[in-house]
Amino acid sequence: MKRLLIILISATTLYSCRKLDQPITREYTEEAYWRDANDAIAAVNSCYENMSNDGYFFGSEALSDNAYVNGTGFDNVTAIADGAYDPSNARVTNEWSYRYTCIRKCNIVTTNIDKVPNMDSTLKRRILAEARFIRAYSYFQLADWYGDVPFYTNLITISEAKTIGRTPKADILNFVQTELAAIRNDLPVNTAYADQDRGRITRGAVIAFSARVHLYKGEWQAVVDDCEQLINRTDNGTYSLQANYRNVFSINNEYNSEVILDLQYGGGRTYATQRSFLPQTVALLRSVLVPTQDLVDDYVMLNGKGITESGSGYNESTPYNNRDPRFNATILHDGSTITDFNGTVQTILTQPGSNPATNSVDDQGASPTGYYFYKYYDPTASNYNSSLNLIMIRYAEVLLMYAEAKNELGQLDANVWNTTVRALRVRAGFNDAGATEYPTTTADQLRTIVRRERRAELAFEGIRPFDIRRWKIADQVLAKPVRGIKVSGGAFNKDANGYIIVENRLFNNPKHYLWPVPTFERDQNSNLGQNQGW
Repeated sequence: MKRLLIILISATTLYSCRKLDQPITREYTEEAYWRDANDAIAAVNSCYENMSNDGYFFGSEALSDNAYVNGTGFDNVTAIADGAYDPSNARVTNEWSYRYTCIRKCNIVTTNIDKVPNMDSTLKRRILAEARFIRAYSYFQLADWYGDVPFYTNLITISEAKTIGRTPKADILNFVQTELAAIRNDLPVNTAYADQDRGRITRGAVIAFSARVHLYKGEWQAVVDDCEQLINRTDNGTYSLQANYRNVFSINNEYNSEVILDLQYGGGRTYATQRSFLPQTVALLRSVLVPTQDLVDDYVMLNGKGITESGSGYNESTPYNNRDPRFNATILHDGSTITDFNGTVQTILTQPGSNPATNSVDDQGASPTGYYFYKYYDPTASNYNSSLNLIMIRYAEVLLMYAEAKNELGQLDANVWNTTVRALRVRAGFNDAGATEYPTTTADQLRTIVRRERRAELAFEGIRPFDIRRWKIADQVLAKPVRGIKVSGGAFNKDANGYIIVENRLFNNPKHYLWPVPTFERDQNSNLGQNQGW
């Protein structure tokens, strides 16, 4: 799985709801393919290759209040976050095409696998389950971004693709949940896979993703039921928190006990995306994907209090002292140190007038907010090209989903707290009772704590943009300026408190809660219609 096979398969001319596929370059025909189990495995491996990519994984963070992309990189996500986009936006157009290409690949597997003669029934069910999971994952992404979208599980023709209508979002999400329930028992648990098959979808991944779908729909008891299939149990997989938060994302610790599903890299598949979020003295490239001051401000103090709460101990003159340990594991700030690709320890200086000034906010190639992402830095990358797997679902998220659902049900008690939030904070390095002991407070206040915990734990993992939409707070957190560090003097646009204003954002409710159907697709198919406000 670290060396995914990329194949072109054709029974007829393939259509991806975006354009005709490229011409076939290998001697595969309907008669020559599907000869044995290896063909089926190669076909499903191609589905994995299209499940997601590093551009979406990292770039999606800038679709939230956690991050900002300086320029039009990552398919111009900045225009989306700013509310200044239209149906021809690159990310809006490419995401649609990307997901339907993946769905097409999955439909090829589900439609043709019966052609393989004398195939082992257990392996066949597993391959089918993998393809159905990836297809369900793709439909979930489409429904969450676009709402109602075209839906099919067969190999539709070009003429059908030009006339198909959109299926309601609710129906698609119901399909996703039905699929996940149907395939659960056809997949092995994580400990059953040999090394050469690590990274494949497991029963635990299906259960965890099912919990995420229920979470996004607000089906709290179903979230609890799914999470309890994984918490403190081993029959559906063996998972646990790593002892060290930073090590979860280390190249030397891939496939650790916390990983439930990860995006596979290695061999011929690598990425250089880290060059876009590291300081330019480290990665020798402009720093364009950067954290916001709003994300920095949301990390609590070591005593568990927010920086604006009475008794927090926060001091504006030393803003990075005594903060949540996950802050320094995720973000580089003024005064942070990092060991670069040559093994040299660098001190990162971001305040204007710093010497050297290369990473400060007054350098054109530096972070405009004065912060850099550190999580997922791979110092072992050859020529900056990393093979570090990207974690799509991990056990910490299961604990956070469980805590959120329990709170919404009025059941977040000390036992649940100790299993979830306390466990995460202790692992992170908190030892003050104010941060670790169960707070006797209201459900509303607990909601704030759990949501903040989720943001700190999962920052820079592509989760936040979905959270702010399901919580219906995107129109609050995205309808305000992107802020950077506090500075004195200089030719900077600043707010009343002296924080740099990098850019203003706009979010119209309800229009921007769904992306528009891409212009290209509507030009090809007049039956697609358009979302509200577009």
